[in-house]
Amino acid sequence: MSTHRTARRRVLRLAAVLTTSALSISLLAACGSSGGGSASSSASSHGPVTITFWAWAKGTQQVVDAFNASHKDVHVDFEQIPSGVAGGYAKISDAVKAGNAPDLFNVEYAALPDFVSQGAVQDITSLVPAGLKAKYLPQSVEQTTLGGSTWALPLDAAPQALFYRKDLFAKAGITTPPTTWADYQADAVKLKAAEPNTRIGTFFPDDPSTLEAFAWQNGAHWFSSSGDTWKIAVDSPATKKVADYWDGLVSKDLVRVQTSFSQQWTASLQKGETAAYLGAAWGGGVLQGTVAGAPGNAGNWAVAPVPTWDGQPASGMLGGSTFAVSKDSQKAQAAVEFATWATTTPQGIQARIASGTSSMFPADPELLPAAKAAFNTSFYGGQDIYAVFTAASKTIVQGWQWGPGLSVTNSTLKDAFAKLGQGGTIDGALGSAQSATVSDLGTLGLKVAQ
Repeated sequence: MSTHRTARRRVLRLAAVLTTSALSISLLAACGSSGGGSASSSASSHGPVTITFWAWAKGTQQVVDAFNASHKDVHVDFEQIPSGVAGGYAKISDAVKAGNAPDLFNVEYAALPDFVSQGAVQDITSLVPAGLKAKYLPQSVEQTTLGGSTWALPLDAAPQALFYRKDLFAKAGITTPPTTWADYQADAVKLKAAEPNTRIGTFFPDDPSTLEAFAWQNGAHWFSSSGDTWKIAVDSPATKKVADYWDGLVSKDLVRVQTSFSQQWTASLQKGETAAYLGAAWGGGVLQGTVAGAPGNAGNWAVAPVPTWDGQPASGMLGGSTFAVSKDSQKAQAAVEFATWATTTPQGIQARIASGTSSMFPADPELLPAAKAAFNTSFYGGQDIYAVFTAASKTIVQGWQWGPGLSVTNSTLKDAFAKLGQGGTIDGALGSAQSATVSDLGTLGLKVAQ
């Protein structure tokens, strides 16, 4: 029997588990499924338990240092790795296959179902009591509860936000940030007219997660299930509306098409040639770290709610990370103990935010005061940016779920987005991704409806 067939059986078995639960377990159901185990008392009579941990999130080193300085029973051996889409996920997957994966690693909500279906992570239900799950936002619990089991602890929520240059907007005669997508386009026209080399924002051809967040905001459902059948709707009307809108902005040269967080994107922000950034709560720290040293930037940036179609507040989630325990770890209890501390204690969030590189919105709302107190807002002119994030977190549209095969969906989208400006369109990419996703799940033996 080949390794490939063994892996395929594992994918089918675990994907079936995901299908049965439809991934959209309610918060109450999730709490009810808890095994009630304890994540504490990891100390060994022979000394501290050492766990290995891989991650890329900003401020992680500071979190690990603070934990190690305050805990004698568990020691965390940390390794910084590239972000998931930049090679981190491939590194983790390769390590799992080779049998030398770390005990714990960060994985984004969107990628978690794929790791579960690969058999790469442990079911930690017995180590996550109902009281712990009750601490987190329901939207975050939904994304970490698959098949009635808990597969990870949520680190943050990632409500969308609009970061913009107040001075550049004022120069173009824009007195308030856009509240609707129609306003956003009108403001794009004004900014370009005021300064021909200025654009309001960027479409990232290498990162479908931004498009996915816009689709989420508009009520789309790319993955859903009924019984043992998956329904795939990447090219649904709700998503096509988003795609058509961005195709219009690209074709009219009202936004840039640049690789996310690339030197070109960074330079355009630093020079004031890109006047806004559609990101998420965690983007505040990233943006600050990217442009704070460039002339004219510090104090001129502000944060506003993401525009919506009708002006009524609504948000998707753009990113967001979890702590998952690798399948072969023999130290799951200690790993969960560290992850619990990092996601539910003021000391954990303070260490991350005080690094000056992170503005993430904690999945545990009780940590908001600590996050707000730790973040230096001078770059944003003293604005209470966490007030914007808090309001946005309450408008995250519920019901969105991720499914197996997202890696195929995303790779197909990226391949198609690479042809923008060469005859390709965002709308056209949806059809390709729809077909590829349906085909991939069919190859795995899953029942699929369109």
